[in-house]
Amino acid sequence: MAETIGEAMDAGWDLKARCAWGKHEGLKTVRACSWNQDLDIVTLVATRGRDFPLSMLSERLRCPVCGSRRVAVMFMPAAKPPRAMTMKRENRW
Repeated sequence: MAETIGEAMDAGWDLKARCAWGKHEGLKTVRACSWNQDLDIVTLVATRGRDFPLSMLSERLRCPVCGSRRVAVMFMPAAKPPRAMTMKRENRW
């Protein structure tokens, strides 16, 4: 199980984000935002670093349509791990 975005990238995971803003704003009923998007994990690694925790990712995102800070991130592990993950990683230093 990956804990950082670098590990998720190495394992071949896909990431999806969607706006989690609900249908209520106070006591008023409003139209829910329907934004959802596949996230580019390579860009996330480049901007946040390989060691950025997956658990903090949704806290750092904002919906580009409605501006809500409530964004749900779905992590979809690869059905079959890449060959590099099945072999022991050697120290590159």
